[in-house]
Amino acid sequence: MTSTNNEGLRREIGILGLAANTLNRTIGAGIFVLPAFVASFLGETSIIAYLFCGFLMMLIMLCFSEIGSKITVTGGAYAYIHAAFGPYAGFLANTMFWFVGILADAAIANAMADTLSVYFPILTQLPIRAVFFLLVFGIFTYINILGVKHGDNIVKITTLIKLIPLVVLIIAGFFGTSNENLKWHSMPSISKLGEASLLLFFAFAGGEASLNVSGELKNPQKVVPLGILSGMGAVVLFYILIQTVSQGVLGADLVNQSEAPLAAVANKVIGPFGSTLMVVGAAFSIFAALSGSVLSYPRVIFAGANKGWMPPIMAKVHPKFATPYFAIITYAGLDFIFSISGGFKELAVIASASLLTVYLGVVLATIKLRLNENAKTDGFRLPAGITIPILATISIIWFLSNLAVKEISSLAIFLVVLTVIYFLITFFGKKKNKDIEI
Repeated sequence: MTSTNNEGLRREIGILGLAANTLNRTIGAGIFVLPAFVASFLGETSIIAYLFCGFLMMLIMLCFSEIGSKITVTGGAYAYIHAAFGPYAGFLANTMFWFVGILADAAIANAMADTLSVYFPILTQLPIRAVFFLLVFGIFTYINILGVKHGDNIVKITTLIKLIPLVVLIIAGFFGTSNENLKWHSMPSISKLGEASLLLFFAFAGGEASLNVSGELKNPQKVVPLGILSGMGAVVLFYILIQTVSQGVLGADLVNQSEAPLAAVANKVIGPFGSTLMVVGAAFSIFAALSGSVLSYPRVIFAGANKGWMPPIMAKVHPKFATPYFAIITYAGLDFIFSISGGFKELAVIASASLLTVYLGVVLATIKLRLNENAKTDGFRLPAGITIPILATISIIWFLSNLAVKEISSLAIFLVVLTVIYFLITFFGKKKNKDIEI
């Protein structure tokens, strides 16, 4: 029989489900255009940036693995930061995390509609576009309310389907690759590598949201490290293979295919059908990523409501399906509103800086809890003490230092606003005096 945690949720997600959602949340529509952008910086040596960013992201995910195997309540990154640094840091992380999720969903939902409008021009009309978004988010809302197992199964199925076009491209591209196109004629400069890495880093982001359902993972001490690391490892492998095939097939012409490089690769090695397959694949990849969002991010709102950061109704659990149904409806509703409003574009600049800040908080929380002798010692434990978290901290600070001034200033304003809200909540006595157990 499925176990239920003390939050009223059921532990029904295993290693495969967590790995699939990690892969699903990371590989979105970006991969269908990314090879040309990276090649514009590094040319035939683009693979260096993938190896570099993949290594740094694995360092960060190792930290998520250790702390996530010890703190097994709902909320993922938010819960880890709250446990280590208290309610103020927890409130900031909670709000930033689910809000960034909405901004990302709104952006990619519009990208999906734009992609499909090539074949269905009617999607350029706002009323039709709104109905389309309502159907997409409505379907995912209904499925996820019925039970976390249903949401998990949808993620598994859609992840498998979204990978099919990419696997076809990799196999066909392998036979169409020219070794001459892969030869390095010079090494990239450090500045060019830095620019490419900053762009590429965010293509590796997103998988951490799969841990938002920590309170619904079976045996999290085992599932967290195996699921998150295998999922991210698969992401790194896919990215490297796709970039290699794209460079190998198109060579110097890759940089000229900025709008649809994978479609150009597929057209060359498969034919016109290949181009169509990539366009459809890009749209479905976004659809699949949205399914993972509606599964993952409402749990952050639910966790915040349990701490008093959100209206108490968001903490309600469905009596039959054991799902945070009000949080799911609210999150999907906000996704819909931002998707049709277009106003998110001015706020999207906050997303990258906020995500890096959350990453930094989790890595620092890993260090603090490792140094805390009273913290639990069971669960996954990184080798070499705090060496890996320190390296991860340095890499995140480096990425933060390379953000644009506008992104940093927007984040600072956002944090000030959240701080004011936090103190208003605590002043009026609405915050529950609870701490996350570790």
